[in-house]
Amino acid sequence: MDDPRFLVLSAGLAILILASVRKALHNSKLDAIPIVGSTGFLASFWDGYRFFANGPDLIQAGYTQYPNGIFRVARFSRWFVVVSRPEFVKEVGGAPEHVLSFHEGIEDSLPVKQVVGRPIVENPYHHHTIRTNLTRNLHARFPDVRDEIACAFEEILQLHESEWKSLPALKTIMAVVARVSNRLFVGLPLCRNQTYLWNNVQFALDVIRSAHIVALFPKFFAPVSALISRTTTVARLMIACNRLVGPFISSKDKSFAVALQTLGPLVAERLAKEDELGPDWPAKPNDLISWLLEDAQGEERTVPALVLRILSTNFAAIHTSSMTFTHALFDLTTYPEHLLPMREEAEHVVANEGWTKAALNSMVKIDSFLRESQRLNGIGSVAMIRKVVSKDGFRFSDGTVLPKGSFVCAAARAIHYDASNYKNPAEFDGFRFARERAEHAATHDLTQDVFKRQMISTAGDFLPFGTGKHACPVFTCS
Repeated sequence: MDDPRFLVLSAGLAILILASVRKALHNSKLDAIPIVGSTGFLASFWDGYRFFANGPDLIQAGYTQYPNGIFRVARFSRWFVVVSRPEFVKEVGGAPEHVLSFHEGIEDSLPVKQVVGRPIVENPYHHHTIRTNLTRNLHARFPDVRDEIACAFEEILQLHESEWKSLPALKTIMAVVARVSNRLFVGLPLCRNQTYLWNNVQFALDVIRSAHIVALFPKFFAPVSALISRTTTVARLMIACNRLVGPFISSKDKSFAVALQTLGPLVAERLAKEDELGPDWPAKPNDLISWLLEDAQGEERTVPALVLRILSTNFAAIHTSSMTFTHALFDLTTYPEHLLPMREEAEHVVANEGWTKAALNSMVKIDSFLRESQRLNGIGSVAMIRKVVSKDGFRFSDGTVLPKGSFVCAAARAIHYDASNYKNPAEFDGFRFARERAEHAATHDLTQDVFKRQMISTAGDFLPFGTGKHACPVFTCS
């Protein structure tokens, strides 16, 4: 029967049955962990859909109801184990990849393999490149960063004297961040090429859009369709939907083609230079292309592979940094009393130290304001999603054991709003951390005990970047 209504009904019933079986098999292994929401078997599926629209409230309810620090919430075809106690958060962050997998966890919420390709997930060598080379070279490249920030704002805003202009905040900030990031990544003049820049921005938006669509379907959707006879009407619909859910809904191929056209010639030129003159050739640019070439091996040292790697790095840099800066901009307009003290601080520091990377460390009020904005405006209600991949499972210090295949995460938003972690946690206090830093400096030897609540500092009670082994590498250049 090829009636579309029958196809949809059959496919929906098949998905529900298969999801029920999978969820039931795994549920018994988590019996010791309390549930937030419905305990009934079928009712938990409704809670799984509620999580999409009401996730923060469910997480907060669990955080309040189970102060021992571990509970679980329902997703469509699995449970999420949520930890809230800072020591448990650190245990998750410190676990090795072969026990708690960062990459498998990310794949659950952001299906990178389907959206940007398997090599990026299976060989993430660029994470090491960013953590080491980018961090090490920020001081040397800071004049370029400052120059690009000034040029980008001037050219994108195009303000004249005291003129007022209305601009979309996020879109404008993404354009600025794309230019500044690519001054580090690929240098002039490509970092100002509008086709190249807009392609990177659009790719970042498409990845998020694709991920949201993929998340609506069970992760076992693809393999199950292969197990069912391909001659059945249900199987045909499942296979067709699976093709839609993954690469087809993503514009990766289009974005990759534009990236090859705009960035490919530069990468090819750099590869040719290295082949001809060696890895330390004269006037070698100090940028991401050069840094990637230091670590890339085999097939990764090809134009398509390097272009895809830079395109993916742009996604991480543009999306996270733009969201952070846009939230901070909105907070500044909401709490304008912070503006003058921060401006005076910047003017004083620049007058004494100039525009340098080191001078930024002296702008403690600005640093505090940005950290407070991040605390209250996290991207999601949970962070640090990991999948248990060890056959022995994962054991917390209190004896709680998560079996292989479980997903665990941290209750980031609830932790940030916890009065035991922050005084008046729901109140925006832009100079909260500046005061803490001053108090710390007055009572500690800073050569022995560095203040650990700066904007890019990670901790069990501050999770915008995560914490531990897989703390977001992009934060190093935030």
